[in-house]
Amino acid sequence: MHLSPEEKAVGKENFLTTVGTTRRNFLKGTLATGATTGASLGAMYYGYGAKIENRLRIGIIGTGDEGNVLIGALNPEYVDVVAIADIRPYNIYRAFHGDYSSPAAKAVRPGLLKVYEKVHGWKSQNEAQQHITVYSDEYEKLLADPNVEGVIIALPLWLHKEAAIKAMRAGKHVLTEKLMASTVGQCKEMARVAAQENKLLATGHQRHYSILYANAVDQIERGLIGDIHHIRAQWHRGNLPGKDSWQPPLPTKMMTEDDYKNGIRQARADGREAEYKKEHGLLGKLYSLQSKAKAARLRRKETEAVQFDNYAKQVAEQLTDFPIDAAKYGYMEKTLEGGTGRKVSPLEELIRWRLWERTGAGLMAELGSHQLDAASIFISAQHGQGKKVRPLSVVGSGSRSIFPADREVDDHVYTMFEFPAPGYFRDGSETEVADPNKKIVVTYSSINGNGFGGYGEVVMGTKGTLILEREKEVMLFKGSNTSTSVQVTEGKDGPQLDTTESGYGPPAALAQAALPADVSRGYQEQIEHWAWCIRNPSPENQPKCKPEVAMADAIIALTSNLAMKENRRIEFKPEWFDIQSDETPEGIPPQPLDELA
Repeated sequence: MHLSPEEKAVGKENFLTTVGTTRRNFLKGTLATGATTGASLGAMYYGYGAKIENRLRIGIIGTGDEGNVLIGALNPEYVDVVAIADIRPYNIYRAFHGDYSSPAAKAVRPGLLKVYEKVHGWKSQNEAQQHITVYSDEYEKLLADPNVEGVIIALPLWLHKEAAIKAMRAGKHVLTEKLMASTVGQCKEMARVAAQENKLLATGHQRHYSILYANAVDQIERGLIGDIHHIRAQWHRGNLPGKDSWQPPLPTKMMTEDDYKNGIRQARADGREAEYKKEHGLLGKLYSLQSKAKAARLRRKETEAVQFDNYAKQVAEQLTDFPIDAAKYGYMEKTLEGGTGRKVSPLEELIRWRLWERTGAGLMAELGSHQLDAASIFISAQHGQGKKVRPLSVVGSGSRSIFPADREVDDHVYTMFEFPAPGYFRDGSETEVADPNKKIVVTYSSINGNGFGGYGEVVMGTKGTLILEREKEVMLFKGSNTSTSVQVTEGKDGPQLDTTESGYGPPAALAQAALPADVSRGYQEQIEHWAWCIRNPSPENQPKCKPEVAMADAIIALTSNLAMKENRRIEFKPEWFDIQSDETPEGIPPQPLDELA
């Protein structure tokens, strides 16, 4: 983060030089020789099967933004989608057709028709639905479907525990989106049910399946950056009032274009034109896109016209969410604090679920959990214990700094964690302190209103610095110098970083040959491995983000929220990380197994 283009170029070369020293010389050797493609990269790197002969038949519960990202990551060699469930018609439409709001959105949310194009060759949603059953009311009906063996749950956070437990009780394996659950007690309930029902429960912290992160861990384990003493992480976004990705426009009743324009004229006469246009923003977008499609055809730009048509169809589907009785599914009306008296309808709580404390858990759950997970992975690699190292304490500050009283969650969070460095605890103990000065401090910030620096992590060691940016680039530098390139040599004490003058590093051709143009963020690999573990059951075949690991990530995020809310320093207790203990940060114990659905 915060590097010049020249420094980034040097850093990329540095990483590609060092990966030649990693386990199996994987990236430099296998990729540079063209021995594999993205479709089998994860299997070759992590050592699971390249495909499943009897593909796992899965259902997807929740096909919103994240659910559709997971659909885009499906590999038909491993999973066969036989059912989907969502109460929003708009989400079901996108599940099949993908997201046409931008080229980037279409790339990550291509839709089921595209994902299974080579396997089934479906030409329409109706044709696809001959194979994929759609449950548009209650997802419990999907769980009762005997054709479904496992489910991917991408519902709003407050429903993760309920849906996962119901699924496992119904005999289904589960992969749920992050965060694992809304409270640590709920996480423990999920983990206990998974053990009782003998079902695989995985959580979608995809950095556990990122090859770039795995190789960064390898550099740490080999001592290339020395002893870690600080990690700085951030996720900064440019969201501003009126332009917030967590506050999508709400659907309104459909009306003709003439009626819409007449409404604007009347609102103008009443002095509320801007308010009317905001309220009916989706209608305005629909008629604008249709107009652009007509104009493109007049210019004989058919490809451009089709793009506008596809996006217009998607917006029209977005309007079909208007009649949903969200209260039927547990969503509630509320009046916002802050003096505005604005009411939030059950439909708004559903569509904008990330903004409310009851249905979401804010920036730490949605963004910070990923990066604190990564930080703990790096620190654990330094310890070499083969398990995640828990943090010692957290302090933080959160505020709604730039947005009005239109939400309950903070738009700015700043946290500082203390982790134990090697030598902090006495050998063989996780509670007896040997040297209280042996600590690693991790700082994390997530803000809106200014996206400078984007998102990533800076891992600072006594010999070098690793910079991981946007889950796509990893840069390695000797010490604190970001203007020189680095090569790795094997000395008598193991691999060493040798610094050369900028411009005299490895050739650019190597960089282009060794690194895939579109580096996987790990979504595909996590689903592949989950499915492979189900088809190859044994105590050794477990998802990387199994309940113990996912619960630790949830504890970090949820405890930091408590620290900010209560404005105090919180020390993490070992009992919180023990699935069998009823101790939780919130003080709310898990329910007994026989009381869980």
